[in-house]
This record gives sequence, C-alpha cells and structure tokens, in this order.
Amino acid sequence: MQELIGKEVEVRSADMTYKGVLVEIGEKEVYLITDNGWIVLPVEGVAEIKAAE
Repeated sequence: MQELIGKEVEVRSADMTYKGVLVEIGEKEVYLITDNGWIVLPVEGVAEIKAAE
C-alpha cells in the first residue's frame, strides 16, 4: 500500500469512491488531495485503495 503514496488512486469506502493523490496512510486516517481539496477518511471506513485507471 505504501507504494501508492504520491500517486493517483481510487479509494473506495462503504458509500463512495474518491479519486486523488494519496498523501499518507496513518494509523487512523487516510489522506488524499483531490481537485476539490483535502479528503481525510477514517481507516476503518476504507474498503479498498488501488491505483487509478
């Protein structure tokens, strides 16, 4: 998962998919920067992180 830091990713949570650059995966939160600004998601709510297609 750490190999995706700094790259464009898709992060899928229970109800939504976010696209942006993965900045950090912390113990409790995942940080993305998107065209609309920062997105901070709780780790327990993240179902999948994968490289953007």
